[in-house]
Amino acid sequence: MNKPNTISQTEEIRRLKKINQALMDQVERSMDQQGNAFSIFQTAINLEGQIKRRTQELSATLAHLERSNHELTTAKDNADRSNLSKTQFLAAASHDVLQPLNAATLLVSSLSALQTSDQGQRLCSQVERSLETMTALLRSLLYITRLDAGDIQPEWQSVSIKTLFESIVSDFEPVISQKNLEFRFVHKDLHVHSDPTMLRRILQNIIANAIYYTNDGGVALIAGRHRDRVRIRIADTGIGIEEEQYEKIFQEFHRCNRIQHTRDQPDAGLGLGLAIVERMVRTLNHSLTLNSRVGHGSCFQLTMLGAEPSKHIPANEPSPRLSNDTVAGSGLRDTNILLIENDLEVLSAMELLLSQWGCNLRMAMSTQQALDAVADTAWQPHIIVADQHLDGDDLGTTTISHVHTLTGEDIPAVIITANPSKHLTRQAENAGIEVLLKPVKPAQLRALLTHIMSE
Repeated sequence: MNKPNTISQTEEIRRLKKINQALMDQVERSMDQQGNAFSIFQTAINLEGQIKRRTQELSATLAHLERSNHELTTAKDNADRSNLSKTQFLAAASHDVLQPLNAATLLVSSLSALQTSDQGQRLCSQVERSLETMTALLRSLLYITRLDAGDIQPEWQSVSIKTLFESIVSDFEPVISQKNLEFRFVHKDLHVHSDPTMLRRILQNIIANAIYYTNDGGVALIAGRHRDRVRIRIADTGIGIEEEQYEKIFQEFHRCNRIQHTRDQPDAGLGLGLAIVERMVRTLNHSLTLNSRVGHGSCFQLTMLGAEPSKHIPANEPSPRLSNDTVAGSGLRDTNILLIENDLEVLSAMELLLSQWGCNLRMAMSTQQALDAVADTAWQPHIIVADQHLDGDDLGTTTISHVHTLTGEDIPAVIITANPSKHLTRQAENAGIEVLLKPVKPAQLRALLTHIMSE
């Protein structure tokens, strides 16, 4: 009777052990889970601390970068304002910059007329060449500053390629003949959307460069249409340009060192022609590319929008030239000239020069003095020669208009200026006034005055 009870107890013990083992396993799993949770908690705390430190470091770095960027931006803005201020100042000061050079040019011409010895004439010629080089350099520098200052804005119109090419070829014909080069130009009846004055100067500068660096062969000027664009190519058989020099040639004062400059080309090789080209191309939003091979030549390609023919007379029509016969014709002796100039040195130089030509002068330094000079009806000027920028707000064009009103005569007039703005050009054209640029070349002035008197 005790055996069944023993079996029952053994079974009960086995069952209890099983239950106990199950409970122990559950407790261990629970302990493991708590341990894992604690580890995760610890890890989270550590990561949070690292993230907080990294965030602080990043915020400090960003704040430092922001301060640095602000300082750099401020410095750049100050530099830009300073450069623009200098550029605008130089562009506005062109009159004062060229004024003493104008006086020197006039005085040297008068001095040359007084020389009786060959050595004196030779020295005067050397001074004149030096002044011409200085004039070309200053004109180019002043034009670059005006472009950089935004003082020159395009006057968009339809430009005839045919008219433009013919006038350019006419301009370069003498130097082409002198160097025994060929000048070939090909065009169709094309028109482009551009500024005629700026486009003409771009082509002139590139062609002048091509001729200067070409001793054999020639230069070709070719225009063609591609879809809505017109491409103008200027190709030469000159010395060529190394590929690494392509960008440098458009920098100021960069000159090729593989050719000797000559004394009979005082304005060549100054290293500013292509610098002006680059700025004008950018201003006009045209495209300019270059291909060259050393020893074989170069090819510039200018690309711009095509246009329909304009009904107006092209603005780039070449102005009439004064022939040698006209210059050598009727002289200036006993010509009455009203000279209006506010700079004493220039006034004295002009007085000496015009007096040597036999002119009768009355001089003025302001509008009121000019009106007082013609108030005497016993003396009336045949020609008025006036500086554009006088003292105060007086302008040469305004003074000429007042003189016309007072005398009741449309007296021929010449404006002399260092700043040939398009507004002045239009104003002079409408009033029938001739315009000469400073520094004035005496031969050019005499030719113009003689031409006016001959009419």
